[in-house]
Amino acid sequence: MVAVGSILAVSACGGGESGGGEGDSFSIGVSQLVQHPALDAATEGFKKSFEDAGVDVEWDVQNAQGEQANATSIAQQFASDDLDLVLAVATPAAQAAAQAISDKPVLFTAVTDAEEAGLVDSNDKPGGNVTGTSDLNPVEEQLKLVKDVKPDAKTVGIVYSSGEVNSQVQVDLAKKAAKGLDVKIKEATIANSGELAQAVDSLGKVDAYYVPTDNNVVSAVSTMVQAAEKNKALLVGSEAGQVESGAAITRGIDYTKLGEQTGEMALKILQDGKKPAEMPVETSSNLELVVNPKAAKAQGVEIPKKLVEEADKVIE
Repeated sequence: MVAVGSILAVSACGGGESGGGEGDSFSIGVSQLVQHPALDAATEGFKKSFEDAGVDVEWDVQNAQGEQANATSIAQQFASDDLDLVLAVATPAAQAAAQAISDKPVLFTAVTDAEEAGLVDSNDKPGGNVTGTSDLNPVEEQLKLVKDVKPDAKTVGIVYSSGEVNSQVQVDLAKKAAKGLDVKIKEATIANSGELAQAVDSLGKVDAYYVPTDNNVVSAVSTMVQAAEKNKALLVGSEAGQVESGAAITRGIDYTKLGEQTGEMALKILQDGKKPAEMPVETSSNLELVVNPKAAKAQGVEIPKKLVEEADKVIE
């Protein structure tokens, strides 16, 4: 269990009262499952919302290093600490926090399906002390990019974690979308990021790879990039950080903005006295098309000029 954050303000140490205004100070614990660009961006966006509101926070930011046991330990620590609120980043971290903490608000972000993960009674009416924001991907739109860039593609390989509910949801959506795109999904599962290279090899020859927002896969996305380049297979990501790391293209969520959105929910709880039980799980409508022409070339494909011109961000 490694602390990756720093204290921004020490003017309060727990006990922040709701209904306050300017000059408020709060103590917040953050449990992030693993370090990778999407989750890092969500955490930073969350913190930024407090900075923009001029609210002082004493932060305790912990990283579970991708280990569920660490996430459980962090959650148990936060349960006994004098905190005003806890943020859990990614589904396994949120599940650990929800199980351990019952007497203080818990917000989550970067969770694909809160209902399926058992975090809330329903997305519309969470019903407990837990709510937050979903990063459910536009999987069908992302898979369609395979055909937009490589029209003759027939097979798409996906590697995902067998223990992540959010990943299974995305794979099921990909299979459903594949039927209408005339492509076949080939899948392999892993228990941790160390198994990724072997799992990719087990897929055999494919025309493209798709990377869901799976924490074990994303934390080792360089392995997917190497496989895509070696096998001349298009690599489609699910968020901008993956494209910056070598995927060719995505149409995905802006995780910084998702984090900010979660922070705004937290401010409503801490300052306005809102109850998580009555705050529906929110989703992001901020999708961005991100392309990496150089990465695509290394994968043996060329991104159509039309997509490059439409892109919100071109990675040079």
